[in-house]
Order: sequence, then C-alpha cells, then structure tokens
Amino acid sequence: MQAFIQGIGVGGSLIIAVGAQNAFVLKQGLKRAHSLPIAALCSFIDAVMITAGVAGLGHLILAFPLIKDIASLGGAAFLLVYGGRALQASFHAQGLDTESTQGADTLRAALLTTLGISLLNPHLYLDTVVLLGSISTQFEQEDRHLFGAGAVLASFVWFFALSLGARYLSPLFKRPKAWCYLDRFIFLTMWSIAAALLWPYVSAFFG
Repeated sequence: MQAFIQGIGVGGSLIIAVGAQNAFVLKQGLKRAHSLPIAALCSFIDAVMITAGVAGLGHLILAFPLIKDIASLGGAAFLLVYGGRALQASFHAQGLDTESTQGADTLRAALLTTLGISLLNPHLYLDTVVLLGSISTQFEQEDRHLFGAGAVLASFVWFFALSLGARYLSPLFKRPKAWCYLDRFIFLTMWSIAAALLWPYVSAFFG
C-alpha cells in the first residue's frame, strides 16, 4: 500500500506541473469540445508509458539518444506552430459561447492534436518512462506494480478533474479579455517548452 500511495504522490507531482498537454486539456474543457475523450486519451497514453517505464523501457530510451533527439526536435516544431496559432487567436478573442463552441473542433482533429502534444513531447518519456521507471526499481516486483498503478490513477484523476473542472470556469471565459489572456498563456507555455527543448541543440551549435 505504501508503494501505491508513493506512486500517486510522485505521479501526481509530475503530471500536475503546467505544460502543453495540461493547457490544451484546460482549453478544450472550457470550450466543452470533446473534453472527455481528450482526457481519456491523455490518461491512456500516460498509463501505457508508466507501465512501460515500470517494465524497464526507460533503459532502452537512455541507450538510444536518437529517440530523444527526434522527439525533441519534432515536439519543438509542433509546439511553435500551435503556440503561434494561440497567439494569433488572442488578438481576435471573443467571449465563450458554449452553445456554439461545443462542436467547433472535430473529434478527429482534437484527438490528433492530443496525440501530437503528448507523443512529440520528450518530457512525457523522461517523466513517465525514465523517471517513474527508475523510481519504481526501489520496490520489489509486486510493490513495483502497485507504484505504477498509483501513478496511473493519479493521471486519470488529474486529467478528468481538469477537464470537468474547467467547465465551472466557463462564466469567467464569457468575457473576451479572459479568453485573450488564456490564449496568450498557452502561447507562452508552448513556446517556453519549445525553447527549452531546442536550447541544448542551439548551445551545442554555437558552443
């Protein structure tokens, strides 16, 4: 049971940190645009990665740095484009109308964006597969599975709470100014993460 509780604590602390994935889930929750399928997909991706990390896949990623390089460069490009679109949208912000925005994005587009933001972010692999996988090695086999189960539960609870909880903020986002600030927050989040991903390559090039 102690391993399970530690899994919830460590997994939750990594997942709750502000990032591109959380920002996207929050925005879709506010718009009520396929928010539950998006939360389910994010949770499922985390569950697969955490399970792989507990099973030992993290050692494989560390052994092949090219995997991390591809994810870093691809993820940075994706985040720059998405962040740029959020910045552009912030200059044309309108009040949130849940009746008209509910079907604004197709389910396919929303899920593909979720996959892109999730799988092209190397922090997903480093946090879930490598870090959680490494921490799980301090436990015996049975407790290791309990640790992974706790981390998976934390992911499910967080994404569904974020998605459903965002709906209670919808009265605030009926104001165009609030939506404008959210889009600019998303822009800053996406571009800061992209900059962090690109910085090692930039510094190595000029160094």
